[in-house]
Amino acid sequence: MEGAVYLVGVCQKAGTKNGNGRVYRKETLQREVENYQKAISDRRSLGELDHPDDSVINLKNASHIVTKMWWQGEDVMGKIEVLSTPSGNILKELIKHGVKLGISSRGLGTVKEEKGTTMVEDDFQLICFDMVSEPSTPNAYLARSTGPTMVNIDPKINVYLNETKDNKIDQLLESILRD
Repeated sequence: MEGAVYLVGVCQKAGTKNGNGRVYRKETLQREVENYQKAISDRRSLGELDHPDDSVINLKNASHIVTKMWWQGEDVMGKIEVLSTPSGNILKELIKHGVKLGISSRGLGTVKEEKGTTMVEDDFQLICFDMVSEPSTPNAYLARSTGPTMVNIDPKINVYLNETKDNKIDQLLESILRD
């Protein structure tokens, strides 16, 4: 998209205790990330500002769309495009003012205590990724993408996602205006 704002970073971590005391198994996350690729390719991978109280993604509250998702070691990485919706415009203003933004998965499933750890069970279903102020996943903060984004889809292949020229011009103008 011409002049679009993109954010990139860690969205979820396998095998790491999060702020809610939960641990996601890599196998479960791999399955759900793989299933989520269809939503991404269909441009249905919407998210909202903050987690709502239910599992339904409300279109009127959509602020962003996930455009890429890949694994980097034990981390699920993602790239989002900020939408020009009312919630997306709030998100753009937060970005413009340098607010550190987190991302958090929203899903359904059960948990089980194992050796003092709360394990997310295999019935977990990923719904979406929402923008939050305090992510439960350690260091799940997104940064503005200002250049080519390296995507490690396969350990033997590095793919670079190039930002549009217009996006780089917008970023340069914003930088000049801020100084």
